[in-house]
Parts: sequence; structure tokens; C-alpha cells
Amino acid sequence: MDLTQQSPDELAAAADEINQTYESLRGRNLALDMTRGKPAPDQLDLSDEILTIVGPGEAHGEDGTDYRNYGILAGIPEAKAFFAEYMEVATSEIVVGGNSSLTLMYDAMAGGMLFGMPGGDGPWKDAGPVKFICPVPGYDRHFAICERLGLEMLMVPMTADGPDVDAVEALAADPAVKGMWCVPKYSNPSGETYSDATVDRLAAMPVAAPDFRVFWDNAYHMHHLGAGPARVKNLLAACKDAGNPERALMFGSTSKVTHPGAGIAVIAASETNIADAKKKMFFSTIGPDKINQLRHVRFFKDMAGLQAHMDKQAAIIGPKFEAVNEALERRLAGKGIATWTKPEGGYFVSVDVVDGCAAEVIRLAGEAGVKLTPAGSTWPLGEDPNDRNIRLAPTMPSVEEVRAAMEAFCTCVEMACVAKLRDAG
Repeated sequence: MDLTQQSPDELAAAADEINQTYESLRGRNLALDMTRGKPAPDQLDLSDEILTIVGPGEAHGEDGTDYRNYGILAGIPEAKAFFAEYMEVATSEIVVGGNSSLTLMYDAMAGGMLFGMPGGDGPWKDAGPVKFICPVPGYDRHFAICERLGLEMLMVPMTADGPDVDAVEALAADPAVKGMWCVPKYSNPSGETYSDATVDRLAAMPVAAPDFRVFWDNAYHMHHLGAGPARVKNLLAACKDAGNPERALMFGSTSKVTHPGAGIAVIAASETNIADAKKKMFFSTIGPDKINQLRHVRFFKDMAGLQAHMDKQAAIIGPKFEAVNEALERRLAGKGIATWTKPEGGYFVSVDVVDGCAAEVIRLAGEAGVKLTPAGSTWPLGEDPNDRNIRLAPTMPSVEEVRAAMEAFCTCVEMACVAKLRDAG
């Protein structure tokens, strides 16, 4: 039944029934949280062996280096070899750092603002207003970095193949535009994986700023939901082929692979960019947590070990995404009030509702005991111009809790959208 085609009387009748369902939900005292993409406890349990895998007297490298001490700014050789394979780069093109790729991204952006990037004319901040391209919907922490550092955010829409590259190219013709954000695989929140054609165009497109950078946040590189990880073309290789080797800054981490608070983050780029990054890092650290790097290498052993680990992760979270999709299909399909993604990996499901309804859906859900990501979070400055997009994060709750939360969510979508359609009628 397409609710957008119903008469006012039919909508009124539907609203009465939905309101009764909603009131019954409020009486259940739900306390469910689907706000952030956190791993569930049973996912974290998969990595607990990592806590004891380096014992007393075992914190030395293959060459005898004592990793308990200071130094080795770019990461231990064992970790560089492992994560270079993970990122598909040479060991000279990677820095292995601490637990947070967000820290590496913030530092790279702040470094550009304060000191500039190789190939540029000095600090970005000295050239006037600095602009950055932001595909939407997108990752709120990317936008927060830009906001914090005073960059103007330019929005481009996402397509099934990645960002609208025609729009990106048009914006990149402005020399004030210094780069763009990308989540190339299982994009946050909408789940797309960039096509080869999109990667090639981003690598080869003409840009006005000689120090233009693509911040390539490959956060979900191995995070499939059961069918194995999708393939995305290597941006650095594509940039080299296009004659723009300095364009790519690629980031990754094990934050949702092992323990989020104790993972490993990496930046991969051309040797020129890596030298620049190390020069800037020299002033902020004497070296990373090398013992934790060693833990990860010994825990996974090789890429096959990492793949096997991620298959176990998929077995835990895949059914939760299936529960989300089942509820959306059963409760909202054909009603004309919502569309949604069915991702093959990552940590989120993106739902678009009737324009002007997202904030109300989230408010109603909160009053019914289901916490959701605030409306507008997937847009720069927290302002969704259509008040339409909602990000669902189903990984932390149990499957049973996801089912309960989705019943409440679907009721709230119906309630808010029917009210909006009645007012519009």
C-alpha cells in the first residue's frame, strides 16, 4: 500500500493504528542503542588472544631490536611488511602508527593547513579560504575535522559507483579546493564500493591546486558480511599510472578488526608524501606502540590469517544486517515513504525517509527507547538539507535486540511520514 497515494481519510485511519502500535512500544521500556558503529562484545572476544601473545622476554624483533624502548618512528619492520601487503603498497610507502586512523587523518589535514603539502606553495591557511570536497551522505568525523580546522565543505552526491565525479571535477577546478574525502569500500553510511572507472577518474582528473590530495579512508577494507571482501582498485597505483603519484593519501586501521581502542592505524602514500609525513610526525612522537604492532603481526601471521578472522566477524554481524533488511522489507517496502541500502560490508545501513521527517523519526524512536544517530550527522555541519537521511548501526546490539529496535524504528518511520503526508494533503 503506497501511503503517498492515500486519501486524507485513509491516512487518518492509518495514523490511528500506527499511534496505537507506537504507544504499546513506549510501554515496553526498551533501552536499545544503534547510534555508533561499535563492534559487539563477541566480536571483541575473537581478538582476546592478542592480549597475551607477546609475553615477558618476547618483545624483540626478528633482528633482535628491543621494542619496549623508544624509536622506530614509521613502525617496526614486521608491521610495515604486513600492512604494506594489506594496503597493497611497498614498505617504503607506509607508516604504521598507533590505534587511530582518525588521528592520522587529522594530523595530515592539520599538517597541510599549517605547513602545506609537497608540490604546493606553502601552508594552506596562508592562501586564503581552504575548501574540501565531501561526498554526501558521508562520515561525520571527516566533516568534524574540516569544521574544526576551518575548511569550507563542498558537497557532492554519492552514486552507485562512488561520488559524482563530474561534480568533483567541476569543484576541483578551483585552486582553493585542496582535496576530498573518500570511503572507497562499503562507504559510510550508504555502503557503496567505488568502481574502477571512478578510481581512475579521481586519479587522473585535472585539478587547479598542485597539492590536491584525496584522503582515502579505507576503513572497511576487509569488513564483508559473508560474501568475502569486495575489490576496490588501488588508488596510489592509479595515481602513479596517471602521472599524479602525490595525489593519494590512503588510511586504514584494525580498529574494527581487533580491539578498537588498541588497534593499529596506517597511512600509505608515495615516498615523497611518506617522507613529509615522517618529518611532521618527528615533532609529536618518539615512536608508536611497537609492542602492539608486534602483537598484531603475531596474531594474524599473514593475510590468510586476517581473512579467516574477518570471516568470523562476518558470521557474527551478517545476521544483524539481515535482520535490519528483513524488517525494512516487511514493514516499509511498497509504502512510498522510505528507501534503504543493502550493503555487502561495512558497519551501517542508510535509510532515506520522506523529506522533512528524519529528525522526527529519530525523536520518536528515542522516546520509544531506541537511540539512533542524530539527524543530519551524515552531512557537513550536521545539516541535512532535506532532513531525509538516517544512519543505522546494527553491530553492537544482539540479533534479538536489532529485531526489537527495527520494529520500533519502522513504526516511527510510518508515524512521522504519515503525519507529514497528512499535513501536506
